[in-house]
Amino acid sequence: MSFNATGFPGLLVFEPNVLSDDRGYFFESYNERVFQKNGVEIKFVQDNQSHSNYGVLRGLHYQLVPYGQTKLVRVLTGSVLDVVVDIRKQSPTFAKSYSIELSGENKKQLLVPKGFAHGFVVLSPTADVMYKCDAFYNKDSEAGINYKDAFLGIDWVVPAEKISCSPKDLQLPFFEKCINNFQFEG
Repeated sequence: MSFNATGFPGLLVFEPNVLSDDRGYFFESYNERVFQKNGVEIKFVQDNQSHSNYGVLRGLHYQLVPYGQTKLVRVLTGSVLDVVVDIRKQSPTFAKSYSIELSGENKKQLLVPKGFAHGFVVLSPTADVMYKCDAFYNKDSEAGINYKDAFLGIDWVVPAEKISCSPKDLQLPFFEKCINNFQFEG
């Protein structure tokens, strides 16, 4: 498994070692010892999975301190544009976004630390997304940023008229008005 820096403190891309032959493939999607050996010490407590159609956009979500979640995101089938925004005050990448295509084919995973808003849009006909979390879901600490925020300048790749979003996500505030209590702990 290789661990690749993104230029955002703590945000890493994991590329597993995939063993393939004419029968198919095998890989370890997570191995606590390998992560610890690379300086990533996280205890995951919850797995989430979603199935979505083309153009479905979920995000940009996060949970406020003290319920923030570190997530390890991967795509089981299909393809998504996975997007994060650094919301940690005093971070060198504060208010900047990062995006990567995650797919069942490339098997890349994104480790999203606490203090990032996270979302994705489906690029394939359907996609199954799975992510591990190091903290349990807490409804009262839910927060988010509206994906349409021009200040963030995110290119969601999917044409605007093809994007399908929940009514709840459409009501999220823009970045300048979002509730945010994260501090960068460099």
